Amino acid sequence: MTTIFRKTEKGSNEIATRANKLVPRLRTALILVDGLRSDAELGPLIGRDAANTLAELSSLGYVEVASVVEAPKPKAPAAPVAAAAPENNFAAFRAQAVRAFNDLVGPPGESMAMKMEKTTSREQLAPLLQTAHEIITNARGAQAANEFKARFASF
Repeated sequence: MTTIFRKTEKGSNEIATRANKLVPRLRTALILVDGLRSDAELGPLIGRDAANTLAELSSLGYVEVASVVEAPKPKAPAAPVAAAAPENNFAAFRAQAVRAFNDLVGPPGESMAMKMEKTTSREQLAPLLQTAHEIITNARGAQAANEFKARFASF
């Protein structure tokens, strides 16, 4: 069983305002919680004592359990599925872009990640992806930035 956490309103406000001045370990973990990654995926990103860190964020009201899922079982090949609605495709694309950006840049990129999360269309997201490319170039180098661009420029 894996648990997927999401930020509460208190958690989102803390990221935006730093009102409660979380210690860096908790703040970094809070930034990484995106409602998509499971506790198993967050563990290596958070590092030492990840389970207790997530439990502490939960007990303080910064994150909550979004869902608990069983480990995926191998599936038989499925029949083709009709394409999802365009807004669902955009939301999934945006979530993947934000996640990739967070993985590459980490906490220093939180304000850009939040701007990306607030977009509602490709037109709004496109200039932010270009800025994200520049930030990644500065933080991780041209190769990582170009891989990010290749992955997310074609939507």
